[in-house]
Amino acid sequence: PYLRAMDSLVLDLFAIEAVKFGDFKLKSGIQSPIYFDLRVLVSHPRILAEVSENLWTASQKGKAGFESVCGVPYTALPLATLVSAKHDVPMVMKRREAKDHGTKKLIEGKITAGSACLVIEDVVTSGGSVFETAQALRDVGMIVRDAVVFLDREQGGKGRLAARGIQLHSVLTVSDILEILERRGKIDTTIVSQVRAFIRDNSFPLEDIPAAQRVLSYEERASLVEHPVTKRLLLLMSKKRTNLVFSADIACPENFLKVVDSVGPYVCVVKTHVDTIENVTTEFLTSLTRLARKHDFLLFEDRKFCDIGNTVRSQYGSGTFKISEWADVINAHALPGAGVIEGLRKVGQPKGRGCLLIAEMSSKGNLISSSYTQESVALAKCYSDFVVGFIATQKLTDDPNFLHFTPG
Repeated sequence: PYLRAMDSLVLDLFAIEAVKFGDFKLKSGIQSPIYFDLRVLVSHPRILAEVSENLWTASQKGKAGFESVCGVPYTALPLATLVSAKHDVPMVMKRREAKDHGTKKLIEGKITAGSACLVIEDVVTSGGSVFETAQALRDVGMIVRDAVVFLDREQGGKGRLAARGIQLHSVLTVSDILEILERRGKIDTTIVSQVRAFIRDNSFPLEDIPAAQRVLSYEERASLVEHPVTKRLLLLMSKKRTNLVFSADIACPENFLKVVDSVGPYVCVVKTHVDTIENVTTEFLTSLTRLARKHDFLLFEDRKFCDIGNTVRSQYGSGTFKISEWADVINAHALPGAGVIEGLRKVGQPKGRGCLLIAEMSSKGNLISSSYTQESVALAKCYSDFVVGFIATQKLTDDPNFLHFTPG
């Protein structure tokens, strides 16, 4: 039923020669029996509008999450513009190359660090152009998890983009085009066979994607990182096949330990609020660390340090709870500036501990802004021998050295 609903549009594309059959030399130098030229759409506004609306529909069916759109230059720019205007979604624009004058920007428009952008493309073959655009967006702090394309040539682009952390949603595939045009008598079985053979013999493999561009397994990522906490957590997530953090908000010490003993085999981290537990003793903390060793999980004290360096140094290294003695990971607000990290680092770094910066919060009405989030990421990079990641509602960086702990 879906393909039959697309018959009219595909026939229109064939009529305006946006889809051609013959012998065509592609940019790669390969001779192809099929060619797609969607640049002609700008001269056919009705069809252009229909294609753009189908792109929007495909993104919604695929449940793509985004706050803005960006068309791959140049054919997809009018498509992205129509999507933006009709559905009131902000658009940013990527240049082919940065200007050598003025602002010298590669990405034009309002850039909101930490926000998700949908990449829009007309045709995908290897996925290279989509990834290039996605990388430019990521370089300015935007998140790219999804791309939508009108036509997937089925030559490996979808898998190659998935390996780079981008889910591709398509309106049509080459197979769909062939099925419709053959059924409607526009091409014969010989042409269909030639095109299918070409697609089969000219696909792009995953193996030649650089490791830095691929979505790495936990084990692969562990081999790249240096911090002992990050390495250990990635390896135990791979071993235990879990990325769950258990928040143990239980006041009674005995019940706390019983619950942690029960859930320990199924989680990679147990998060505590030690000052909410009644009568914390040395024996309790010893029992807790024994459970961490028994079930192989990390202990994360959700203390949210936020004070000048000397104060947090004392809170972390001494005081009633002696947090640095048993917590593998702590967290802190970046609000006081670098001093809070330096104070905590003096205590934790020699002990091989790690710190998460609170770059975003899930609580309603919180005052964290996108610029604050961006500054938190910048601070983390300056203290990567102690800061191991972020508390955030979404991915903030592609750097494999940084973990993202996501609430909820």
